[in-house]
Amino acid sequence: MSRAEPGATEHVPVLLDRVLALLAPALEDRSAVVVDATLGLGGHAQALLAAHPQLTLVGLDRDPDALARSAQRLRPFAARTHLIHAVYDRMPEVLAELGVERVDGVLFDLGVSSMQLDRGTRGFSYAQDAALDMRMDQTEGVTAADVLNTYPLARLARVLAEYGEERFAPRIARAVVRERERDPFTTSARLVELIRDAVPAAVRRTGGNPAKRTFQALRIEVNGELDALRAALPEALAVLRAGGRIVVLSYHSLEDRMVKQAFAALAADTTPAGLPVQLEGHGPQLRLLSRGEKATSAEVASNPRAASVRLRAAERIRESA
Repeated sequence: MSRAEPGATEHVPVLLDRVLALLAPALEDRSAVVVDATLGLGGHAQALLAAHPQLTLVGLDRDPDALARSAQRLRPFAARTHLIHAVYDRMPEVLAELGVERVDGVLFDLGVSSMQLDRGTRGFSYAQDAALDMRMDQTEGVTAADVLNTYPLARLARVLAEYGEERFAPRIARAVVRERERDPFTTSARLVELIRDAVPAAVRRTGGNPAKRTFQALRIEVNGELDALRAALPEALAVLRAGGRIVVLSYHSLEDRMVKQAFAALAADTTPAGLPVQLEGHGPQLRLLSRGEKATSAEVASNPRAASVRLRAAERIRESA
């Protein structure tokens, strides 16, 4: 995720210096390969390529528009980049097609990009009236309008509760079902108004826009984000060479919890309890480098979208058994 400078065409990546510092020991002074699994507008990728002249970068993104913009930004490094239209759970397939068996670094910058938020036609933002699309790849899949207009009440409420952690999910879902019978949902402003009316007055007065959690839930459902991340994390960890590093930037607790658990499982000693020595092949595979650190107050002040970020990083210390 990144922010737009007023009047600028480029975006400033979240926690850029920290990401560079964490990945550097695995990339310095060697012919290295990094997978940027969420290329976006290419801010992290550009900085990595500039810092490491021997680096080859494989950039994945499901958004064709983002890929096109990144290609422009990364044009000076075109000989050292492979930009692929793909969701990150296709990482093994992409690397196999490129003939890459092991990589030195993996970066995930999860969530919706500022380009997607700022472009009104995409429907991601509750602050702008737009068509309820929310697809990161607009060439395929169901839209947020499809979810709102076709999901049964129980399924819709479950999506809002699980993916948005919305405590008023049943109330909002009932209101949606009632209103869609009168007129199907097509634009975001009507949904924002419905949510505001559906939650208690006290909630409307505190905690920001009450539509935030519903919009998050719809975006995750439309794009299958958690399913893709659940599949991609073990694949990304498996492809790291010994000494390779992975950095993940998450923006809500569901993502962060998944990353924390995946890292913890490989950072544990699996020697059966009670044995006096560590069994060969049962020691930790990962060394944790960062355990959910936040953006600094200075970065949040200049980039409000960094306020919710949590960074986790790990180094592979031995190959899997």
